[in-house]
This record gives sequence, structure tokens and C-alpha cells, in this order.
Amino acid sequence: MPENASHGNRGNDRRPIASYWHTLGFVLISIVPVVYGMAMQKGAAGTPAIEPATPERLKFYLISIGGDWLLFYFCWVGVHWKGGDFFQLAGGRWNSAKDALKDIGIALPFWVVWELAARGGHWILGPDQAKPVQPLLPRSFLEVAVWLAVCVTAGFCEEMIFRGYLQRQFLAMSGSVGVAIVAQAFFFGIGHAYQGWKQVCIIAVLGVLYGVLAAWRRNLQANIIAHVWSDLWEGWLKFLLVR
Repeated sequence: MPENASHGNRGNDRRPIASYWHTLGFVLISIVPVVYGMAMQKGAAGTPAIEPATPERLKFYLISIGGDWLLFYFCWVGVHWKGGDFFQLAGGRWNSAKDALKDIGIALPFWVVWELAARGGHWILGPDQAKPVQPLLPRSFLEVAVWLAVCVTAGFCEEMIFRGYLQRQFLAMSGSVGVAIVAQAFFFGIGHAYQGWKQVCIIAVLGVLYGVLAAWRRNLQANIIAHVWSDLWEGWLKFLLVR
């Protein structure tokens, strides 16, 4: 069996997986996190970071989890209406342990490239006046446990949403893999507007990397592994191991 047969043919299929009206609905919904992010950043310039209490951090985590799952459900509904299924979004499934190990082996060096790109972006763009997100990162055992759920949710849902759904839809609309990758990365970036516009730019670049990986692999398994690990590293493990 050819290598990509177990993963479906999502890389070669340029048919839409949902109606274009449904994708327009997605674009309109995407305005919400932008407005929310701008509201969070309003008046933050020059103000010191305020350490939120545990209930506030947990509330933020739960809102993030709920928002990701609701947006994933919205995308799945659009695919389901057109006769598709879960694995059409994911690009297939693992058929053996060898498939899993191969995607893990791809995800790890990809994460190194991802990390270097993130650091390069910070170096090029320099400091900004955005409200920092460090105070939102976990402190207690309970917060770390919920943060793990945030990372797994984001890694799974955001890859399915942006690389599984949106990149496929933009590919069908434009006929260009490059246009599809850049377009989904734009929406991926602005979805993180609560981190400030410098981070939006950096995350959009990282979204391009994720899009290239998905287009190359024709499935999302390696993407999900790399995404979950990068969120775990950036939001907790880095601060635990690198003091």
C-alpha cells in the first residue's frame, strides 16, 4: 500500500469539504476573538502586569477550551452537512504503531524549526507594549492540570479547524496551496489577538509552518503532536525546566 493511502488523499483533493456559505460564517465568527483580544489589550500600554487570582486563570482556561471545541464543532457540522466525516478533516488515521512513530519522529524536529522561527520573530520585531500573557500561565497543581487540557484541546481543535477545515476550503476556492496556507495562517494569527499584534504576526508565521507540514504530510497527526507539545513547552515546561 502506498504511504499516503492510509492517510486519505486530502493533499490531492481540491474539492470543498463544506459549503462556501458555511466558510463565510466561519469568517464572521472569527471577528469575535479579534474584538475580544482588542478589548483585553485596551489600555495595556505601559501598565504593569497584574497577577490574576487562581479563579481568574481557571476561568480563562475554561473559556479557551470551550471556545476551541465550539469552533471545532461548527467546522465539523459544515463538513457533515456536505456528507463528510471526522477523518476527512483529519486526513485519515493511524493504521499501525509504525505510522504513529513516524509522525512523532517528524513532529519533534518540526518543533525545533517552530521554536527557532518563534525566537527569530521575537528578535526581528523587538519588544512591544502589549499586555503580557505570562500572568495567565499556570502556577498551582490544579492550574497545571487544567492547562494540560488547554494544550491538548488547542493542539487538536486548532489543527482540525485551521489546517483541516480552513486550509482545505481556501485550497478549493483558490486552487493554490500557497494561497490556502497563507490565508488560514492569517486567521490563525488574528485568533490570538489577545496576545497583542506582535504575537499575532509571529503566530501567523508559525501558522504558515503548520500549513506547510499539513500540506506535505496530507494529514494532521504530526501537526497535532507538535502543536500540543509546543503549547506545553511554552506555557509551562519551559518555565519549570529553564529558571
